[in-house]
Amino acid sequence: MFPFVRLAKELFIHRNSPELPVLGTHVSYHRCWPQDIDIFIEMNNGRILTVLDLGRTVLARRVGLLRALKEKRWGLTMAGVSVRYRKRIRPFVKFKMVSHAVGWDDKFFYLDQSIWIGDTCAAQVLYRSAVTDKNGIVVPQRLFDHIGSADVSPPLPEWVQNWVDADATRPWPPQLQDE
Repeated sequence: MFPFVRLAKELFIHRNSPELPVLGTHVSYHRCWPQDIDIFIEMNNGRILTVLDLGRTVLARRVGLLRALKEKRWGLTMAGVSVRYRKRIRPFVKFKMVSHAVGWDDKFFYLDQSIWIGDTCAAQVLYRSAVTDKNGIVVPQRLFDHIGSADVSPPLPEWVQNWVDADATRPWPPQLQDE
């Protein structure tokens, strides 16, 4: 189940946080609770992705995206993800989440999020996201026109561009294997 109570808490805590530029960074602090753990007594990998939703949601509010989505009746979707898990997050451990956009292309926004326990990165995630309407993907320029921004994407970092290029070679739809 989606952690609606946690989302409400995050929105409340950051209700007076200043707006951020499109490429601004949102930092938040969380704790691994018993409902987050799996049979290995660590935060479940799926729960990590769900908790990262909280950081992206507050980031979206702080950069003005949620307001634009509401005004235009647009949606937001995830179109791809690459995850690195590097350190277990144990019960009751406090961690820091860092969320920011790294850039965009003609269709998608690319978001980098990481989870830190002290000075150690426990997980890092790269997302490909898109704004949508009833006709499909809303190009980023249309969003920027609506919010009155002249932002131009910086070149995507090499590692992000490599992921984009590699993912473009992936067959879609995937081929089903014989059962």
